[in-house]
Amino acid sequence: MGSFARHELDGLLVADDTNIRYLTQFPASESWLFVSRRRAFYVTDFRYVLEARKGLRGITVLRYAKSRGETLFEAVRSAGIRRIGFDPNHLTVAQYTALRKRCPSAARLIPAPGLVENLREVKDKGEIAHIRRALVLHKEAYALVRRTIRPHLSEQQIFWRLEEFVRARGVKFSFSPIIASGPNSCYPHAKVTQRKLRKNDLVLVDIGIDVNGYKSDLTRIFFLGKIPSFVRQVHECVAVAQRRAIEKIRPGVAVAELDGTARNYLAKNGLAKYFGHALGHGVGLDIHESPRLAKANPAVLKEGMVITIEPAVYIPNRFGIRIEDMVLVTPQGCEVLSDDIHQ
Repeated sequence: MGSFARHELDGLLVADDTNIRYLTQFPASESWLFVSRRRAFYVTDFRYVLEARKGLRGITVLRYAKSRGETLFEAVRSAGIRRIGFDPNHLTVAQYTALRKRCPSAARLIPAPGLVENLREVKDKGEIAHIRRALVLHKEAYALVRRTIRPHLSEQQIFWRLEEFVRARGVKFSFSPIIASGPNSCYPHAKVTQRKLRKNDLVLVDIGIDVNGYKSDLTRIFFLGKIPSFVRQVHECVAVAQRRAIEKIRPGVAVAELDGTARNYLAKNGLAKYFGHALGHGVGLDIHESPRLAKANPAVLKEGMVITIEPAVYIPNRFGIRIEDMVLVTPQGCEVLSDDIHQ
C-alpha cells in the first residue's frame, strides 16, 4: 500500500505471470491480477477459471469472454477506481492500446514500472529455503559433471547426463544449460554443440536448478589435463576479482561499487576489455531479477537479497573464464550460498 500512496494509485494491474505467482502463490497463466486498496480481482478465461476459483483465496475470480481489459474495467467501474497503475514493461503496445481505448472516462492509466519487482528483490525465509534446496541438488549435479567429464565425450552427451539427473529428481533446469568446451567457452551464452572434448580443454558449465519455482545459477570451469599458463593467470584474475567484490557485500552498498571493484581489478591486469556484461543479477522466481549489478544502476544492496557475482573474461576465438556464485546479503555482510560447490 505504500507504493500505492507514493504513486497516488487506487489500484495496480499486474500482467506478468511471475509477479502474479509471487503475490498470490498461484501459478498464473495468461491471466491478469488487479489489486486495489480493498479488493483483488483475477481475470482469466474458460481454460483456467475452475483452477483459479479453487486455488485462490480472498481474490474474486472473473471469467472473461471477449477480452481481459473489458472484464477488468467492468470491475473497476463498480469499485469506483480512478487511478490505475500498470507496468509498461509487461504490456505489449497492442495490449496498452486496447486498454486505453476501453478505459472508463473517469479513470486514468498511470505507468508504474517495477513495483512488484522491487518487492521481490528481498527474499523471505521460505524463498531462501527453496533456493538452498536448489543448491543442494546443484552440488550433486556438479559432482556428476566431475565424474563424467572426459576427453572424447561431446558437450551434448554431458548435457544428456545432466538432463537425466534433473528428471530423476523431479525438478527442472532454471534455463537452457551452457556446456562450452575449448574455444566455444569464449561465447558468454554458448549453445550446447556436438563438439567433442579434447585433452587439455577447459569446459565452462553454467546451469541452474529450479525447485518450487525458485532458481539456482552457478558457473564452474573444469580443466581436462594441463592448464596453459595464460589460462591459469586469467582464471586467477577472475577469481580474485570475484573475491574482492564479494568482500564488499553488505546492506547499503551500491551495486555499481561491486561492479566497479571487479572491473577495476581486471583492468589493472589488462583484462577488463574482455568483460562485457554486468557483474551479476538478482535470482529468485526468475533467473534474472532486480537488481542488475551494473555500473549504471543506482540501486543499493538490501538485507535478504540473493544475487550472483560472476566476473568473466572472454578471449575471442580462444577461451572464456567465468566464475559465478550465489550470495545472500545478511544484516552485517553476506553469505556465499554456493561456497561448498567446487569444480
